[in-house]
Amino acid sequence: MLALNRLTPKPSLLPKSIIDRAKKLNTTLIADALYDSNAGVMDYKIKPVSSGMKVIATAMTVDMIAGDNLLLHQAIYAGSEGYVLIADGKGHKGNAYLGELMAGAALAVGLEGIIIDGFVRDKEALCELGFPIFAKGITPKGPCKDRPGELNTPITCGGVNVHPGDLVIGDEDGVVVVSQGKIEEVFSRAEKKLAYEQKRLEEIAEYGSKRKQGVIEGNIEPSWLKSEIGNFNM
Repeated sequence: MLALNRLTPKPSLLPKSIIDRAKKLNTTLIADALYDSNAGVMDYKIKPVSSGMKVIATAMTVDMIAGDNLLLHQAIYAGSEGYVLIADGKGHKGNAYLGELMAGAALAVGLEGIIIDGFVRDKEALCELGFPIFAKGITPKGPCKDRPGELNTPITCGGVNVHPGDLVIGDEDGVVVVSQGKIEEVFSRAEKKLAYEQKRLEEIAEYGSKRKQGVIEGNIEPSWLKSEIGNFNM
């Protein structure tokens, strides 16, 4: 059973240098760099409530009883700039964990966003507010406010283990989490993948442009394709 609103201190914010590097990446690059995507990619159903919402921040965690958002209220007012709330709502579909008022309060205190393994409401207002909210769906029914929970303890959200202080990146494709101890190695792989993709995009664009001018030279097959296909023909 969860302790009665057990609170632990906020984790230290990740360095600005880490956040700045993360802003040059995206969830797809990070997911590829994780290798084992199950280790850091949340359930595909957890998506932004409105197009264009993005968040890159340090995780604060919230562990709730299904259908009860009492601790989420408390977590919002304990939040500040640089943090994103990651809330384990147990995938509950019967009630919304937050709506316009709570999102507005989170924006006012400076939080970077809220990610919930559960549902929210007031979609039109949330879209107009523009504050990054990621959830599994929308329902009009409100939650209870009388059950215990824990703040800033290890949780599971969308099938991913999340610790306070982890790096969280959310965009149109979903949400990824990188544990503090793996940030550097994941970034290194993601940045190499980004450089490769940028080069490939330039090659593809150049080939397409020349083809339209009637110039056909070589091809744009990636270098790895023939060897991979060859493996199936052995």
